[in-house]
Amino acid sequence: MNELPIIEAGQPASVLETSAQPSRGSYAFVTLGCPKNLVDSENMLGVLALDGYSLVSDPDGADFVIVNTCGFIESARQESKSVINEMLELKRQGRTKGVIVAGCLPERLGGSLLEEMPEIDHVVGVFGRDEINRVADHLIGGAREQRELFRPAPITALDDRARLRITPQHYAYLKISEGCDRTCTFCAIPKMRGKHVTKPIEQVIIEARELAADGVRELNIVAQDTTFYGMDLYGEVRLVSLLKELEQVDGIDWIRLMYLYPVNFTDDLIGTIADSGKIIPYLDMPLQHINDAVLRRMQRRVNRARTVELVEKLRSRIDNLVLRTTFVVGFPGETDEQFSELVDFVNETQFERMGVFPYSLEPDTPAVKLDGHLPEDVKEARRDELMAIQQPIAYAHGDSLLGCELDVLIDGQVDDQFWVGRTYADAPEIDGNVYVSGEGIEVGDFIPVEMIERRDYDLVGVYDPENDDGD
Repeated sequence: MNELPIIEAGQPASVLETSAQPSRGSYAFVTLGCPKNLVDSENMLGVLALDGYSLVSDPDGADFVIVNTCGFIESARQESKSVINEMLELKRQGRTKGVIVAGCLPERLGGSLLEEMPEIDHVVGVFGRDEINRVADHLIGGAREQRELFRPAPITALDDRARLRITPQHYAYLKISEGCDRTCTFCAIPKMRGKHVTKPIEQVIIEARELAADGVRELNIVAQDTTFYGMDLYGEVRLVSLLKELEQVDGIDWIRLMYLYPVNFTDDLIGTIADSGKIIPYLDMPLQHINDAVLRRMQRRVNRARTVELVEKLRSRIDNLVLRTTFVVGFPGETDEQFSELVDFVNETQFERMGVFPYSLEPDTPAVKLDGHLPEDVKEARRDELMAIQQPIAYAHGDSLLGCELDVLIDGQVDDQFWVGRTYADAPEIDGNVYVSGEGIEVGDFIPVEMIERRDYDLVGVYDPENDDGD
């Protein structure tokens, strides 16, 4: 899970024209959680900007603070509550007038959040985001009634245009659907985000063109279940059709695919990725486990044989592929032998990027009722063991790039000597960085960089302008 700091006013460029009317009040904003939540945050910022509210960098002295929360697992909920308490402490000291809590935590906990933390002024569910200005009006006006705003999950996809972006100008997240129809027994996402709702291709393309016109060069495609795109709206998966349209958007250099469920990964999709000049060979495909019995208890609707076949097909057909995955260890009933099978699979498959999470017991999910729940120390030990196995695999991949010249997208400047950027193998805020030295570098540049050193998960490289024939 990623946390963005309190947003500074006027940082990255916006994809909207902000209101010219006098400020109706000042506010600070904290966004927590996944990129899909970040898109919701950007939409709330856009609504507030158009309504005349002024974003400030420091909550100390702001009229109010909004915290857009994550409620996915217990550790995320605790982090969200910790940030909320920090903002409430400012309120107690009279250094801000109010605190609004939005997003997945209110959606998950409902009215009990106000019972637990009664000093919160207003709570807004996931699908109340477009009415955040009305909630701000209530707070500024001193209204204490209607402290909860929850809306049902939409039957059509939310419109993500006219958002105030908080990513750097050169990359953005593009959400192509809402919700999820999967019934994974450990996951509460459908309870918070509703059923899968596809955003029409035409609407996605309009958003992509807006982002490109605002300077975006890297589109990170996000959804709860990206490979399911189109099924509800068109009666068939249509991710390939969408990608072919996105490839035609001028100004976009990289299209990165995230949250690819292994089901519906068709040969046509693999071929489209393999043959594309813009869809980069980086695939984020959470597998969660490899043992058939565990996968059945997770209700993943995929087995080991199909997973191995898919991974082998991806490796054989997509050149220079970087695979990122995540696993859950310590799932109820996971035996030592089943965990050992996962360990062997990780050793055999050599994922370039991998994350591991100990199973989190989530209320109101089917997995709660399963037998064989494991002690926390066992789950954490298995997480640590699997990550220890992954570390040299990731390091070896980094070493394999030394001496190579790769395109790097520059994200920022570190100091007078170094800039920081990413290769195609590194998703923003998730994977490693490349620290680049050289002359004439600017944020947002695509430049050829020779990799000369690995520092843990990061690389160090050198840019020679004489080797740059332009992009």
